[in-house]
Amino acid sequence: MKPVKIMPCLDMKDGRVVKGVHFVDIKDAGDPVESAAFYQAEGADLLAMLDIAATQEMRKTRLEWVKKVSSVISIPLTVGGGITSLDDIEMVLAAGASSVSVNSAAVKNPDLVREAAQKFGSDKITVAIDARRNTAMPSGYELVLSGGTLPVAKDVLDWARQCQKLGAGVILPTSMDGDGTTAGYDIPFIRAISDAVTVPVVASGGAGSLEDFYLAAAKGRAAILLAASVFHFRRLRIREVKDYLKSRGIDVA
Repeated sequence: MKPVKIMPCLDMKDGRVVKGVHFVDIKDAGDPVESAAFYQAEGADLLAMLDIAATQEMRKTRLEWVKKVSSVISIPLTVGGGITSLDDIEMVLAAGASSVSVNSAAVKNPDLVREAAQKFGSDKITVAIDARRNTAMPSGYELVLSGGTLPVAKDVLDWARQCQKLGAGVILPTSMDGDGTTAGYDIPFIRAISDAVTVPVVASGGAGSLEDFYLAAAKGRAAILLAASVFHFRRLRIREVKDYLKSRGIDVA
């Protein structure tokens, strides 16, 4: 396995970093530019920035946020939220993002993934996949949209495989049952996705302890460990996570 990378995530709303539980009960978690610079200094390998209200408010990602944040870091920045077309992707990349993350738009128009991968390269395209537990699905997980509020009646593993075939370079699955709870990543879910695809998988949703990060890497086989609440509220530091992973025999970047 390649060294595991750590990716703090800035969930953005009204120009501030925010964090809620299951994407509701939103609390302020700081200034995005300060946060980005802080996380790079702390040893983050990558940074994610998600405009959490863009899709619901039917608007585009705010490019000024991308410009400001990318101007203070040199680590790769992945930007998501409200990206629905090749033009959107081009503008976000031009504003300083290293890659984009698409979610709802890919479900509604899978060709977007294929066309984007062909035009910009697979390494620029992450597909974010939100799922909830549903025993009616073969894998036990159903694809959902709109922050987990809209079930799609599609098995999440089928969708992950399809995204890879279309050209996605990274898959970012979030178990909506765990997001923001800090009760631990949904390890069986992450492992199921990791086993279904060969591209890097980002563990997301629920990191709360050092052990959670270890389990996502060791048992979930995630290549990238994404977290928000534990870092924003300084419950854990990135260096602490990396040192712990090393002490447990996990190779870190």
